[in-house]
Amino acid sequence: MQRSRSVILATIAALAAAATTYLAGSASAATACAPAWNPATVYVNGDSASAAGHNYTAKWWTQNESPQTHSGQWDVWADKGACDGGPAPSTPPTGTPTTGPTTTPPTTPPTTGPSTTPPTGTGALPAHFLTGYWQNFDNPANEIKLAAVPSTYDLVAVAFADATSTPGAVSFSIDPGLSASVGGYTNEQFKADVATLHSRGKKVVISVGGEKGSVSVNDAAAATNFANSVYGLIQTYGFDGVDIDLENGLNPTHMASALRSLRARVGAGLIITMAPQTIDMQNPQSSYFKLALDIKDILTVVHTQYYNSGAMLGCDNNAAYSQGTVNFLVALACIPLQHGLRPDQVALGLPATTSAAGGGYVSPSVVNQALDCLARGTNCGTFRPPATYPGIRGAMTWSVNWDVTAGGGFANTVKPHLSTLP
Repeated sequence: MQRSRSVILATIAALAAAATTYLAGSASAATACAPAWNPATVYVNGDSASAAGHNYTAKWWTQNESPQTHSGQWDVWADKGACDGGPAPSTPPTGTPTTGPTTTPPTTPPTTGPSTTPPTGTGALPAHFLTGYWQNFDNPANEIKLAAVPSTYDLVAVAFADATSTPGAVSFSIDPGLSASVGGYTNEQFKADVATLHSRGKKVVISVGGEKGSVSVNDAAAATNFANSVYGLIQTYGFDGVDIDLENGLNPTHMASALRSLRARVGAGLIITMAPQTIDMQNPQSSYFKLALDIKDILTVVHTQYYNSGAMLGCDNNAAYSQGTVNFLVALACIPLQHGLRPDQVALGLPATTSAAGGGYVSPSVVNQALDCLARGTNCGTFRPPATYPGIRGAMTWSVNWDVTAGGGFANTVKPHLSTLP
């Protein structure tokens, strides 16, 4: 009997030791917490942080957006599940820190959008500015030389660079039809006109693509060719940057690589703009939207084309808004504002006249109304945005030529109003 009791006690002790070992092993196998999220740290795609016992992974560039309030299918953070052991000490993420904005976390419901300061790389553009496309071709709009662009425009996008036989590479020269229409115009004269605009405090970028553009950057070699050729154009003509207007699709991975390579060669002064169609900015997972988010740390502005699109869902996702209305402009512009882009990276793109687009024209006064609604929450239609965005960057028009043809009504109405924004 005594012997049996000893055996039982020994067995109990062994089981207890085994349980302790198992529990210790389970604890050590639990998912460790990533470094604690730090509101001052810049995180880029793939960086991890922990908050309130959960690990999160960033989907794109972010700073001061808490994982606890900014995680979900369409938000910046992906919740990777519970972690154990408490957050590790906060350390910088593996991504290369960049100069980013200072933001204020939104409240629920928000009353004011993020208060931001544009990062380096904005090219010394005004806080609110007007962009216009200059046409390097002959069509029913008035043809003008670059130096004849009205001073109301702060940024001029030269339309367009052309694809070459080398995948990804682009070239530029003055169109013969344009030259004939203006009484002669050479590449050297155009180069001198770029310098003239610079002397007036203006910026000039080369736009790639357009409705008929066929530039394709779908692999690493094409990305290198794109970066090299655009850099060559910058060196030759004095362009301040590049505008991505690829309306026939793009590869966000390789285009982002090309633009980062270009930025590394040119420096922080490089201006990078984008002109997606309305549908391209409906979903953060679509290629154009994803590209904007992936290069958020070096991106200057996205001036979405809010025309030629028909009715579209707005950021409330429960109503279709008809193009050509203030509701459409505000409801569509708040999609990128609510899903990752800073206000200083968002501008409204509209046609200068009814002849400049197939649909979606609004009076320039309606453009001003939409800017007021987004910046201050005033002059709204029936749709009101979920926050105000005082940093909203401005407006773009297609095109300078069509505006000049119509007497300059777009620029003369919108440009003075931009100076009244917060």
